[in-house]
Amino acid sequence: MPSNSSSVTVGAMSDYTHLNLKDAEDQAPNFGLSPDLEFRMARVPLGLEHSGISYCRVSPGFRLPFGHKHKNQEEIYVLVSGGARMKIEDEVRDLEPWDAVRVHKDTMRSMEAGDEGAVFLIVGAPNTGPGDAEMVQEWWSD
Repeated sequence: MPSNSSSVTVGAMSDYTHLNLKDAEDQAPNFGLSPDLEFRMARVPLGLEHSGISYCRVSPGFRLPFGHKHKNQEEIYVLVSGGARMKIEDEVRDLEPWDAVRVHKDTMRSMEAGDEGAVFLIVGAPNTGPGDAEMVQEWWSD
């Protein structure tokens, strides 16, 4: 089924929004991480009040150049396809498709794709908006 070409549908009779996640703006170019990363945050276009959801595609072998944690937001990372590793504080976990990892707001985390690349859905709550993340460049080094 083709995507709805960059549009959001808002229900008239009931309160809902409909968006193809691939139609949300790719934020990776804004941070100089394209083409190795595609990151589409749908919190704003979906009008989410209490949570957030993002689509994240990571190129084969690419490791995010930063770790991060949050002031208020807990996150769940679901590996949809490919293979990946996540560094969570001092532990590195191998992930397979449909593995879900919940990360506490105060826990530093990062990820890297395996040889096939990786596609994640990332869910966060509560909805905090910009300014909630603390990023540390070059946090994950071998």
